[in-house]
Amino acid sequence: MNSYLNKLENAFRASENTVDAASMKKYMKGQYEYYGIKSPKRREITREYLSAEGLPDDKNLKSMVAECWENPYRDFQYFAMEILFMRRKKLPGDFIDTFETMVVRKSWWDTVDYIAGKLIAFHFHKYPELKGPYITKWMDSGNIWLQRSCLLFQLHYKSDTDTGLLERLIMNLQGSREFFINKAIGWILREYSKTDAGWVVRFTENHPLAPLSHREALKWLKNSGKI
Repeated sequence: MNSYLNKLENAFRASENTVDAASMKKYMKGQYEYYGIKSPKRREITREYLSAEGLPDDKNLKSMVAECWENPYRDFQYFAMEILFMRRKKLPGDFIDTFETMVVRKSWWDTVDYIAGKLIAFHFHKYPELKGPYITKWMDSGNIWLQRSCLLFQLHYKSDTDTGLLERLIMNLQGSREFFINKAIGWILREYSKTDAGWVVRFTENHPLAPLSHREALKWLKNSGKI
């Protein structure tokens, strides 16, 4: 571990809570190790750490992310994602390949949804020429986490949502038995219903959706009494 991350590890270990760590690991199906630091405290540690040590150099950013992704403790993956979010405006176009690697390695909803909704979302806004080729590549990959990313990168786009693209993606994934795909379809439709309720209602009426997707798509509208 390089000296930059070694100092961060010391900061995490100083606040380690083994009881909470066991609970967090159980919640994530035993897939990852944790220091047992809850998100508000972990972000506080990160702020203090960055205040003292600064952000990693641009030339070392990719290697830092790769090292964080190799670390058995999930806290390091969260740290890497948050650093990239801070640096998102300065990342070069080819960083999309790093995002792809982050999605397909150590994949679970907690990292994939952040990467898609915050990092890839911004990157496609900044480099729109990348969107078509990478969406095609990821949809054709058969990897459910890349496909979920194709759905969720527009999660917070609101009126900028490309509904034509969204419709095509959903229809291409229609019939999937994957929980994380059907949940994502419902989630993106539910979120977009806050911007254009009529479009979502018409979409659910005119397209066959998995029960989970249909239920999630209309949940906000029903709960708010709009339908």
